[in-house]
Amino acid sequence: MIGLGTLIDGGFILVGGLAGLAFGRFLTPRIQDTLLKATAVAILFVGLSGALAGMLSVSDGKLTTGNTALVVGSLAIGSLAGEAIDLERQFDRFGEWLKYATRNSGDSTFVDAFVTASLTVAVGAMAIVGSIQDGLTGDWTTLALKGAIDALLICTMTASMGKGCIFSAIPVFLLQGGTTVLARLLQPLMTTAASANLSTVGSILIFCVGVNLIWGKTFRVANMLPAVIVAMAAALLV
Repeated sequence: MIGLGTLIDGGFILVGGLAGLAFGRFLTPRIQDTLLKATAVAILFVGLSGALAGMLSVSDGKLTTGNTALVVGSLAIGSLAGEAIDLERQFDRFGEWLKYATRNSGDSTFVDAFVTASLTVAVGAMAIVGSIQDGLTGDWTTLALKGAIDALLICTMTASMGKGCIFSAIPVFLLQGGTTVLARLLQPLMTTAASANLSTVGSILIFCVGVNLIWGKTFRVANMLPAVIVAMAAALLV
């Protein structure tokens, strides 16, 4: 069934979020803070490992660095484009609307939880590649694996940040579902190099999400999202 992968992933997120919401009620603020920081460290290392895998290689027994220009150029150009559009503000506005639409107007952490969780589960190579596989062949296994990981992340994030994390399933449904529908158009663009660039730059953005969880809003990650598109376009142009 085409689209089953996104349904599984979104379902995992909902189940993980509801479990975290039920579990979080029994945690003290100190334990919630510890749980949030533990999740943030995990996200940092997930992002760091993906970025280093795309930038480091071993040649003649020596560790060498590559794709530096790609990373710098993609992040710079993508961030400029994101700031011009102000994607962060659009995310926040949708989060505010969602907060009132779901009758959570009294939840002061709702918007931040929704945006942070959405960026954590919606950015990355697994989301794009898995959605294209689902759209072309009906192979939902990559998105199912992603869903299991997302469920664990959203469970811990919901327990510490609140119910806004649960609604990260919405952008996952929209982005991955849209990619699945457009899979045949996107397939020629997803070359091996484009996928590698997407993974490298996407991992850096995930790392930035982890930084924000520990040290506050250091990066406007939503405004950096176009960097992923720039990185993929660079692979096609080169």
